[in-house]
Amino acid sequence: MSFHSMWAELLPVGRGSASGGYRRYAWTGADTDCRAWFREQAEARGLTYETDRNGNQWAWLGDPAAGNAVVTGSHLDSVPDGGAFDGPLGVVSAFAALDELRGRGARLTRPLGIVNFGDEEGARFGLACVGSRLTAGALTAEQAHRLTDGDGITLPRAMEAAGFDPDTIGPDPERLARIGAFVELHVEQGRALDLSGDRIGIASAIWPHGRWRFDFRGEANHAGTTRLADRRDPMLSYAETVLAARREAELAGAVATFGKITVEPNGVNAIPSLVRGWLDSRAADQESLDTVVGGVEKAAREYAAAHGVDLDVVRESFTPVVEFDHALRDELARILGSTTELAVPVLGTGAGHDAGILSGRIPTAMLFVRNPTGVSHSPAEYAAEDDCVAGVSALADVLEGLART
Repeated sequence: MSFHSMWAELLPVGRGSASGGYRRYAWTGADTDCRAWFREQAEARGLTYETDRNGNQWAWLGDPAAGNAVVTGSHLDSVPDGGAFDGPLGVVSAFAALDELRGRGARLTRPLGIVNFGDEEGARFGLACVGSRLTAGALTAEQAHRLTDGDGITLPRAMEAAGFDPDTIGPDPERLARIGAFVELHVEQGRALDLSGDRIGIASAIWPHGRWRFDFRGEANHAGTTRLADRRDPMLSYAETVLAARREAELAGAVATFGKITVEPNGVNAIPSLVRGWLDSRAADQESLDTVVGGVEKAAREYAAAHGVDLDVVRESFTPVVEFDHALRDELARILGSTTELAVPVLGTGAGHDAGILSGRIPTAMLFVRNPTGVSHSPAEYAAEDDCVAGVSALADVLEGLART
């Protein structure tokens, strides 16, 4: 099956008719359909298929127990109303690259694996990369069991409802011991390749990043009868904090985003009692990130005090800077340089990935495919068909170069 036919087959799954974006949330019907598609692709190619204790899907060419396997893949879930490429491009390209290797008659001496990591985006339970975090031991079973979605459904309940046993989840060192190298192909989430005129890039590092929850607690009251001077309105403090986040990010050359908010009691004619907003911030280095988040929290506390509002700040997740394995990164550059006779650009990214989570345990690397608009986490996310095909060929070159040594 060609890249184009696989892409067309997966494209409608979980797509909203109104927004054109995707809602492939973990352990939902759309996620189940994506998982079925992955299994069908694996079995159609005669690969050994398995689901691990954390719900991640694997397809193997050769005996994984032999160790030192070369693994590629990504994820199939999405952010709310996300684009088609973030995650799925890496999985579809993995199967297409295997097909290309078989068409070349490539002789591989190491096992080859393809993986679909579960719940990478964290759209349902609020924590990114759950599947890879559990596998790598960066998230304990106890912590995972405490995760809940917006409806109060716990991760274990959701997994059980989808037919999976949540009692098995936890670190998986035996599986990681099988893997000698992991290479994730991903659409670029930015315009660096478009600006440089390159189709393919190699990742150098992932910026340190995290998520912080700001709880502004005021006093609910009537919107029509309460004097402005008598209000303890947490929305004012929140709004001023959003602007402060933009200022702090600009000063530090970083990024900061309040992209999610909940309000109680959430009535048009009611002053809120609680405004809860989530800050996502990322920077090229730890010092800059600390400066941004510290500046935002300081401003938020000043605004809250001025309006008689209480404030709690909770760090919900954090990932330090991830430097991808230098030797593996250099090997990718050597392989692609020898096949294309071009220097492949090396660039950093502010987006988190499963490859970043795994980098602390096994050698990992990433390939990026050009995104002409730079838009991601949106229905407008896009990569041209010829660039996607170039990405498949580059991935096939890399897998062949690594798996025959």
